[in-house]
Amino acid sequence: MAHDHDHNAAGHSHGSGNQRAVGLAAILTGGFMIAEVVGGVLSGSLALIADAGHMLTDFVALSLAWFAFHLAKRPASWQTTYGFDRFSVLAALVNGLSLFLIAAWICFEAFKRLNEPVEVLGGTMLLIAVGGLIVNILAFWILTRGEKDNLNIKAAILHVAGDLLGSVGAIIASLVIIYTGWTPIDPILSVFVAIIILRSAWHVVRESGHILLEGAPRGFDRRKLIEDLEAELSGVIKVHHVHAWSITQERPMITLEVDVNEHADIGQIKMAVKQLLQERFAIAHSTVEINQYCQQQESVLKD
Repeated sequence: MAHDHDHNAAGHSHGSGNQRAVGLAAILTGGFMIAEVVGGVLSGSLALIADAGHMLTDFVALSLAWFAFHLAKRPASWQTTYGFDRFSVLAALVNGLSLFLIAAWICFEAFKRLNEPVEVLGGTMLLIAVGGLIVNILAFWILTRGEKDNLNIKAAILHVAGDLLGSVGAIIASLVIIYTGWTPIDPILSVFVAIIILRSAWHVVRESGHILLEGAPRGFDRRKLIEDLEAELSGVIKVHHVHAWSITQERPMITLEVDVNEHADIGQIKMAVKQLLQERFAIAHSTVEINQYCQQQESVLKD
């Protein structure tokens, strides 16, 4: 019986560029949030206040994402053998759930505004909304320079994208109010933005939840792996006890047992298994256990 455990450093990147991008986006968002709160109160615009509330949670979410990247740089220890990479997935889940709360609050406030209309100062609203749009575009551009497949970056981008849409909605609402005086457009567009936010939030929550529940990595099919190994590798009798999961999206893991006959070259089969995992399933970190059996045991296993 042989056992092999492979750590591939190339698949364990901590993304200092991602951390820097998230940090800059957090500073931009937090800085303009104050101006939007003041502008929303002065103009009486729900769209601006909702956008300011979204910016507040954006700032918290981006700060949490920054801390997650910072924490992930800490080395593994005897207590945390995988390190702290998984914290970034937890941060993404929290950020996704916060988007649900934001959307619910916006819809609640919009319903109140539709029943109890208030005066909205279109000019002030337009000025603040344009400033918010510029800041959000800049933050969005900074974040999209990072690794967009990273779940934490994806959650941060969705926060800023939702805020960007909120600014666009506020601009449209302000123009309608300036030229027509029709104030219900303000809460109506706020609800539209909230629905878009909800759709994006669901994807982040579902994906981060899948990772936290030790679901199989994206694109991995255990049945296909077993079929390929048993059909293509000479000497392999049976593949079983296959368990695949992810620490983060970029860090998939797998453990499996391979039963081989007494004439099989254990070292060669082990290398072939790892190569197949890397090339077909992009899994570089694998634990492969080889069980070698004589002819009599082999017939029992096949039966």
